[in-house]
Amino acid sequence: MARPELRYPPIGDYALISDCHCNALVSRYGSVDWSCMPRIDADSCFGRLLDWDKGGYCAIAPTADETTSTWRYMPGTMILETLFQTRQGQVRLTDFFAINAMPGHPHYDHVRLLDGIAGAVELQMALCPRFDYGEITPRLQRHPSGVYTAIGSNQGLIIHADMRCELREHRDLHARFSIAAGQRLRLAIQFESPELIEHTIHAGATRADHLDSYLDSTRIWWQDWSARMDTPFQCDPQTLRSTVTLKALTYERTGAIVAASTTSLPEWIGGERNWDYRFSWVRDSLFTIRALHELGYIAEADRFHQFIQRSAAGSADQLQIMYGIDGKRRLTEIELGWLEGYRQSSPVRIGNDAAKQIQLDIYGELLEMAWEWHSSGHPIEPDYWSFLVDVVDAVCRRWQEPDHGIWEVRGAARHYVHSKVMCWAAMNRGVQLAQANRFQAPLARWTAVRDALRAAIESQGYDAQQGVFVQAFGDGAQDAALLMLPRVDFVGYDDERMVRTVQAICRELDHDGLLLRYKTEDGLRGPEGAFLPCTFWLVACLAQQGKHAQAWRYYRRALACGNDLGLFSEEFDTASQQMLGNFPQGLTHVSQIMAWLALNAAAKQGNKNCVK
Repeated sequence: MARPELRYPPIGDYALISDCHCNALVSRYGSVDWSCMPRIDADSCFGRLLDWDKGGYCAIAPTADETTSTWRYMPGTMILETLFQTRQGQVRLTDFFAINAMPGHPHYDHVRLLDGIAGAVELQMALCPRFDYGEITPRLQRHPSGVYTAIGSNQGLIIHADMRCELREHRDLHARFSIAAGQRLRLAIQFESPELIEHTIHAGATRADHLDSYLDSTRIWWQDWSARMDTPFQCDPQTLRSTVTLKALTYERTGAIVAASTTSLPEWIGGERNWDYRFSWVRDSLFTIRALHELGYIAEADRFHQFIQRSAAGSADQLQIMYGIDGKRRLTEIELGWLEGYRQSSPVRIGNDAAKQIQLDIYGELLEMAWEWHSSGHPIEPDYWSFLVDVVDAVCRRWQEPDHGIWEVRGAARHYVHSKVMCWAAMNRGVQLAQANRFQAPLARWTAVRDALRAAIESQGYDAQQGVFVQAFGDGAQDAALLMLPRVDFVGYDDERMVRTVQAICRELDHDGLLLRYKTEDGLRGPEGAFLPCTFWLVACLAQQGKHAQAWRYYRRALACGNDLGLFSEEFDTASQQMLGNFPQGLTHVSQIMAWLALNAAAKQGNKNCVK
């Protein structure tokens, strides 16, 4: 790695750190280019990921031009270790958000530890905070205790630095220093409300002895959580990393799970497909909960059940497709015109107007989750059943409406087959739950609607001439979402209609060994990359159909789209071999886990063709 670092490094050159409250992206160059504190969805305090000149950053790196770096996560954690190598020696940079640092006294600390490993290495540090997505330059000042503060609007940072710093124009901190083998230097960036900063400084929460203890407490917390994993097969490093990443995308206070840690990373460089993913989609979160449940994390499933019921006020009529991490419903989409966007990909957006869309498939996802909850031996409590009855009744009223579908198209609503199948799944699971638990329910009406749904799908969502299911009623196009039809038992994986549909999807949507979502118009300009979750869905289908060699080919191809830490974005540009879209993307990680489970289940069945 040569210095100086690139403007807008590839998305794959970043790593996530998280304490399940805050998050940040740290580049392999040692720069924090995205950080939101004290919540995942907060305004950024470092954000040059979206504007290199205005967004702010915190960088630590050797001054030597000939510098190389390697990095890794401490096993089973979100603690990042970057090892810098120069001709003069080696230094390790450890980045993490402190967890359980001071019980009963919540603090949001990004800790950066520098340890000299060999020789003596000269480094430089630049800390340039910019609040409110780069719009506010806070005032920096030094306090008699030696700490620095940055205050602007309703945000504040307390900065502890062992190295001697230069304060420039009350805007930025800079330092140039050396570190020898066996020496440790510390930098801590703590979020605090401006009115509480003086009190926090006097409490001494960022003393050096505390910072050293934070590393151990954080490591223990993450490794204890990872050790709870109970997989049906021997876990591999990628699946462990995906699982820990999903936990890192969880907001601990409410149990909400965000789709990704960033906003507006483009689905195509220079394009307009730039969305804010720092919200909790019901569908994506249920995918995540299903995977975590398979891996033994039952408590996370229960907490998300509670989050959805609270957020929907226990009513299907008030159910949205996504919520803020605290259950907030109004997620107004705003364009931040002062930011140029990642590699000039504009607009930059916060909020997401898709929250107001009709996406009928979420009804089916909720009932699927309830069925799995019941099937694993958990009781369906009366209040929960009342909510589920309301959901099924909503499907009875609405299943004939068009919607915007799983892909949240910004064009006209249509009768998407995937959405209709998920409505059928809601009806089917509702009937099954009522019968299994002897719950009171209008079974005759529900059964009639379920049967009407199937008849509509098989007559209007199926191309009899080609023998395949299609994207929407009356449309012969293919859609990767159809790969999920067998998951809800609408059709068997080995049903000839599904086998032909999978073949058609491979034929029409394969792009250099990965899958596109679809090729139809969606109301937006420009292309997008190959969609990694769909490729993993295909793997699961092929494994279930006994096409193991083909399944493994797609699986390896999709795995190769992750970075060297095992993190995935949403999409991939096969021409430039670079990640696209928000990062890291929860749906990709959960889809990798489910593909891995499907491949291992096929191997366990003793199929001789299921070889890696």
